[in-house]
Amino acid sequence: MRIRDVADYTANPELTPEVRISGAEAFNRYIEHTLPFLRESGGEIMFLGDGGEFLIGPEDERWDLVMMIRQSSAQSFLAFSSHQDYMAGIGHRTAAIEDSRLLPMTELTIPN
Repeated sequence: MRIRDVADYTANPELTPEVRISGAEAFNRYIEHTLPFLRESGGEIMFLGDGGEFLIGPEDERWDLVMMIRQSSAQSFLAFSSHQDYMAGIGHRTAAIEDSRLLPMTELTIPN
């Protein structure tokens, strides 16, 4: 994820804080709002970390945060992501993130 310097609540004015906050602060609000719904759906955050410079990759790209979520199935993720109460706070994510990528993965078994 690429995080905005200053959160942009233009798309969700009902969530706008009284004072301007950073994109990182808005993302923290998103995580606090989201965790109960994620856990309820059987999901969990496996990893959340700061991004850095690429060892191999485009020099003109920067990614500030990396997050890995484990979910039991694609159906569980879709149910979580369309939950009405979860959606009520997704504007914090929108305000925080300038750009992002979502890469679904399936765990493989490593042969012995």
